Amino acid sequence: MTVVGLDDTDSRERGMCTTYLATLVAEAIEAAGGQVERRLLVRLNPAVEYKTRGNAALALHTNLSPEDVLAIAVEELEPLAETSDPRTSPGVVVAPGDPDAVPDAVSSFTTRAIRSLVDTDDAVELADSAGYLHRGWDGGRGRIGALAAVGAWAALEEWTYEHIAYREFDRCGTLRDVDIESVFDAAADHYPEAWDTVDTVEGQAVCVPNAPGPILHGIRGDDPDAVRSLSAAIDSEPVERRATFLTNQGTDIHLRDGTLGSLEADGAYRVDGVVVAAPETRRGGHVFFELGSADKRGDADNGVDGDSDESIACAAFEPTKRFRDRVRTLRRGDELTVCGEFSDGTLKLEKFAVRELNRTELVTPTCPDCDRTMESAGRNQGYRCRDCRTSAPGKTESVIDRDLERGWYEVPPCARRHVAKPLVRGGFDAPVHPER
Repeated sequence: MTVVGLDDTDSRERGMCTTYLATLVAEAIEAAGGQVERRLLVRLNPAVEYKTRGNAALALHTNLSPEDVLAIAVEELEPLAETSDPRTSPGVVVAPGDPDAVPDAVSSFTTRAIRSLVDTDDAVELADSAGYLHRGWDGGRGRIGALAAVGAWAALEEWTYEHIAYREFDRCGTLRDVDIESVFDAAADHYPEAWDTVDTVEGQAVCVPNAPGPILHGIRGDDPDAVRSLSAAIDSEPVERRATFLTNQGTDIHLRDGTLGSLEADGAYRVDGVVVAAPETRRGGHVFFELGSADKRGDADNGVDGDSDESIACAAFEPTKRFRDRVRTLRRGDELTVCGEFSDGTLKLEKFAVRELNRTELVTPTCPDCDRTMESAGRNQGYRCRDCRTSAPGKTESVIDRDLERGWYEVPPCARRHVAKPLVRGGFDAPVHPER
């Protein structure tokens, strides 16, 4: 058995797609008399600054020799990789042996590449020490993802599926001709086995990309037959070829458990805390609030912001659309688990769980005799009824209605990261409120 990993052949502006290249390599392997046992699409750390788009690396498991596979991969890659883009830096890594039996250092590298930042030198050194063949172009940064894809089968336990339909290659750069009504009909028929195909509220066909490139549409889900069936039901321009990938998309594998005060930049975390500063909408429609540690609950209830060392800003940016309305309803004292990418002192929300809601607020007391609202008796002197002269030492607690319930809330499909887990997939530790 041989595993070939590929990465960083596409471009934000000029298109191409590493999944398309991997599909061509798979076809060339089969044309050479080999077999492709499986195809992996591995999403790496979404916080990487130099990623081209979704930060995906690809791996193929085949029975050809490493030397033959490397020659085929190079032959297919060189004419198509968008190396004229300064951000594009392709790489190929070829590993002999069973994909289950890669060295522990390689499978650990996969996890690091998904959850943190690694550099090219680390990837090259590890590939050399493992005896792997590799090639790089224009710096060969793609060897990071290629090596991570090689180790993915051993490193990861949870897999979903994506079925990709590719358009005729000479149509790349033109508007895609896809019947949106057929997409919505097919999505409804196959939900929830296939998810994030459309956003029913925003009216978007999420499965149809906007970027230039050969992908016509990509269907994600938990069942390979469902994603293929949904794809086949979509009316569109001619499909040149199709491929189904096993993938870590929709698994939350990028999230690490973290604590306030110890989060590292450019990683994604799951963090518990208390709202210590109420949400505010800022310029551009972005919504921010402050999350403090659990021992700041009393401070939050009293309207005191958390210490900077023990609190972080959490943000729901404008592209998350209606998710911002959920965030706006949070109050001081709400206990949460928040998930998202952390950078520049801010956690970019992907989802959050309400653990406990602050259902009370302090209000001016009401006179028990005449039911009139009392007035302040002066600084630090409590309150007094103007008519009855009844007094009260301070404000009283009043129960309020909340628009939120306990459980998980998420960004809508149109704003979801590839690797983030949709609530509809289940397995969460509280009730879920999925977005469709």
